[in-house]
Amino acid sequence: MAADPFEQVADAPLFVVPRMLDALRGYRAGPKLADLPGPSPSPERERLASQLDHLTGTLIEGIEAHPTKFWVLQQFQQALIAVQQEDAEAREHFVTELERLLQIVGIGSSDGVVEYYLSRP
Repeated sequence: MAADPFEQVADAPLFVVPRMLDALRGYRAGPKLADLPGPSPSPERERLASQLDHLTGTLIEGIEAHPTKFWVLQQFQQALIAVQQEDAEAREHFVTELERLLQIVGIGSSDGVVEYYLSRP
């Protein structure tokens, strides 16, 4: 049985301020996956962008009630599971977008959670 990727997560409180929520809203409204090769729009880009929009909406709606690193990474986990069947390059670009979201909410590291799902077939 595979190890739980959350065993290594060092939980921490997040300081949710209006600027963070504004940045999340701006991210959701803005372009995503700009470096993903291929035509735009494409079914792949649309699937990935939809997951990112859903994730960002979840963060906007829930981060004030759950201002912790652990909660945010649990939301990331759901998005990562949803894109596991995408090809490796698409997943790598998806992770780049997740890193942007981590910066917005003030999380410096996913403590291996993102890497765990990125490396799974």
